[in-house]
Amino acid sequence: MNADKRRREQREEVRVTPRASVVPETAPRLLLLARHGACGTNTFIGATDVPLSEEGRKQAAALAKVVALKKPLRCFCSPMLRCRETAALALAGTQLQPEIENELREINFGRWEGRRFEEIARTDPEAVNRLAKFDRDFAFPGGEAIGAFLARVKGAAKRMSASSEGPVLAFTHAGVITAAICLLLGLSPRKHLAFSTRYAALTSLLVFGNRGVLIGLNESGQAPED
Repeated sequence: MNADKRRREQREEVRVTPRASVVPETAPRLLLLARHGACGTNTFIGATDVPLSEEGRKQAAALAKVVALKKPLRCFCSPMLRCRETAALALAGTQLQPEIENELREINFGRWEGRRFEEIARTDPEAVNRLAKFDRDFAFPGGEAIGAFLARVKGAAKRMSASSEGPVLAFTHAGVITAAICLLLGLSPRKHLAFSTRYAALTSLLVFGNRGVLIGLNESGQAPED
């Protein structure tokens, strides 16, 4: 073997193949989900259109400081009055105009609307047991099925996280937020009770395609809870 050929072979042995790109195919999107402020009731309110209480208005106004720090570029909002009022107070001083998104509505509790959980558990224990299993086929009496609710939350989350303008902010409800967390983290929807959302507080998710990472929970301008 001549010297030139040997040198060529040695160069081939040490040649390094470039690494495959580690950059995700889909650029990450920051999705901010804000729960509305308090409404002064401890009953089931899903499709019931109620305004914020005075305390809820204070909570929403305090949220404005957090929203300003996040610098959202696009905003969506549930059509319910409590969310629209929260958005108006939390966006005060900004140029953002919320886009109404019907799929961000809370689940419709049907005949359970306006009733307390303790009363329902006493009068309809079988339905409460089925709800506890969070079966997709379960529908609230005269209301919405869990499967239909999860499908519309998934659709809303997909559209918002696909927006070319970000971060994206949405004013919505506790049930929508905990369902979105489970769907984007790849968790069973039954795990939604593992997440508690405060009134007028932000949940932050970094979304890559159809999956996300939870990076913030219950960020608000309110004093910490005990």
